[in-house]
Amino acid sequence: MRPEVLLLTPPFTQLNTPYPATQYLKGYLNTLGINSQQADLGIDVFHQIFCKDGLKEVFDVDAEKVKGLETNLQHIYGLRFRYIQTIDNVIGFLCGKNPTLAYEIADRQYLPEAARFETLMDLDLKFGEAGIQDLAKHLSTLYLEDLGDWIKACKDPHFAFTRYAESLASSASSFDDLYTQLQSDQSLTKTYIHRCLNNYCLNGIPDLLVISLPFPGNVLGGLLTAQWFKKNHPQTQIAIGGGYVNTELRRVNDERLFEFIDYICLDDGEKPLQNILEYLQGRRPLDQLKRCFVYRHGVIQYINGDTEKDVAQRDTGTPDYSGLPLDKYLSFVEIVNPMHRLWSDGRWNKLTLAHGCYWGKCSFCDVSLDYIQRYEPITASQLCDRIQSIVAQTGETGFHFVDEAAPPALMGELALELIRRGIKISWWTNIRFEKSFTLDLCKLLKASGCIAVTGGLEVASDRLLALMKKGVTVEQVSRVAHAFTEAGIMVHAYLMYGFPTQTEQETVDSLEVVRQLFKEGVLLSGFWHRFAMTAHSPVGIDPAAYKVIKTGPEFKGFAENEWHFEDPEGGRHEKFSEGLRISLFNYMNGAGLELPLDHWFDYVLPRTSHPPRMIKKFLKKQEDKVRSNARVYYIGDYISAEDLDAEYSTVKMYFKNQEAEMELFDWESKWMADTLPKLEPASGDGLPWVDFVQNYIEASNGSADEEDLFHLLPALKLGGLIIV
Repeated sequence: MRPEVLLLTPPFTQLNTPYPATQYLKGYLNTLGINSQQADLGIDVFHQIFCKDGLKEVFDVDAEKVKGLETNLQHIYGLRFRYIQTIDNVIGFLCGKNPTLAYEIADRQYLPEAARFETLMDLDLKFGEAGIQDLAKHLSTLYLEDLGDWIKACKDPHFAFTRYAESLASSASSFDDLYTQLQSDQSLTKTYIHRCLNNYCLNGIPDLLVISLPFPGNVLGGLLTAQWFKKNHPQTQIAIGGGYVNTELRRVNDERLFEFIDYICLDDGEKPLQNILEYLQGRRPLDQLKRCFVYRHGVIQYINGDTEKDVAQRDTGTPDYSGLPLDKYLSFVEIVNPMHRLWSDGRWNKLTLAHGCYWGKCSFCDVSLDYIQRYEPITASQLCDRIQSIVAQTGETGFHFVDEAAPPALMGELALELIRRGIKISWWTNIRFEKSFTLDLCKLLKASGCIAVTGGLEVASDRLLALMKKGVTVEQVSRVAHAFTEAGIMVHAYLMYGFPTQTEQETVDSLEVVRQLFKEGVLLSGFWHRFAMTAHSPVGIDPAAYKVIKTGPEFKGFAENEWHFEDPEGGRHEKFSEGLRISLFNYMNGAGLELPLDHWFDYVLPRTSHPPRMIKKFLKKQEDKVRSNARVYYIGDYISAEDLDAEYSTVKMYFKNQEAEMELFDWESKWMADTLPKLEPASGDGLPWVDFVQNYIEASNGSADEEDLFHLLPALKLGGLIIV
């Protein structure tokens, strides 16, 4: 059946899992009864290049040109026949087929090796004898990166595995460079984009092509796609939207962009897309589109005439993965760290718990834009309905909840609902390090399948955290992250340097905080990024309030997001970049935690002002008392009791391979046997803490009080009792 709409993600995004925009939009179009198809052009182009026939083209270069290349590239060319012979098997292995190939790959004789393999650390230390599959994935990743180096140097200078021509679209105030590239000769990637697009159209030509541009590294690929459609199927209307469009193109006025597209859609895409389709069907006038730029009568016009609200999150439908080649996504192991590899290893279903951010105050964030500003959660029940539907579609039980900041209360409700329904999934998400993430709540999340969280520690300085209105302190982040870690949930921290007025001393102190967090086992992974002043953040909107001076760039009609600035009171942040990167890489691999901070830099650092056991002391502080409005649940495995005499019993509680043994009064044993099963999520909504205490006191006939119950709590919690 000919599609009315083709939803497309251009090259390149993650190769281990599809970017979720097209699945979200297809899910909504399903609720309207609109026939649509979707394609991941990135994964299809990747497989066109990285196969036997593709590599024959990749290595089709003039022999004289090879002589002028650097030694490593000549080496890769010399091994070209081995690459061609092995590529199909390696790609199949990374797609989860033929796992026994791992033994050949791991023995270091099967794959051709070039410069990327020189970075290998001690493989025995990293993988051990049991990690054959992971070792083989890691070696295969290096093998592909060597091929990527060849392609970038000899066939397509804009090539990268998860981004294409990113530099052309990053902070591109002018459209000139992108426009010039669109008029240039055929490149390797451009050739394969055209081949894939031709294949897509064999099923029929869509009325509307919708291109998602989430990142700068998708923009050229998306415009090449639009250009091909305009040349070959000019009757197809073309709309673009997505993260890059929402943040960068809100003031676009370069008419040349409309040589390739017809509509630019801002913010949530469901309603604008529906309105465009109604317009094309003659059911809606042009001036009643929603948040769209169009080119009419020789000028770019912004139209926002639809007065209806955006589609409520409860009505957007379930993301639809049909039509995507889920067996073609690859699992890479770029770094052995088990948390860090979640972004490249394994295929994750994507879902959102809540639209926007419930905090919405951070001064470095785009809090003025809809994707942050408008907070709208979904109920735990509806989330579980969608989860079950997606598992049935894909056969995969891994979920990445792609929230700006997942709400703690909703996470708890979701965990309870997952347990009630017996839904077994593995999931991870992004959070704020809120006080409400107690150890008990983290245990509940873990019991529901949570494996990891990511969150912003940012500058790791209380002064700067307050300045950026982050709403947390270093101590709070440390304790919350520790609660997750204690519950068996991996923690990744987003780290920042170069925030307005940040001194060099504060950067050194931030690194010391990070070192101690890794040393104490609180963090497993992290990533440093330098502060960027964006147009839609509080800092970008009012630089003077943060004592910085905007210096450019001049807006030239295309993208407007990241601004240059001077920071008279701040340090020289650029000199820290490499040392921060290298130290963090080592910390994530468990190395260098006892080394002085100076070790990672080629100049003398100021001495940190933090005491060496600061984080350790934070973690020793006792958790706050139970909240009066807390509820009690039992998520343990089972309880056994054995009478000791007429008055006492031995009770054992079992939970997640843990055993809690207690010697109790008989009445306490009977109270536990009667009460705890009623507190299982499947049995209801637990019991308010105050009722739980009263229940205990009544069972004792007044011989016990709340203090006696508190003495029991450590053992009860070890056995699966949680208070949330």
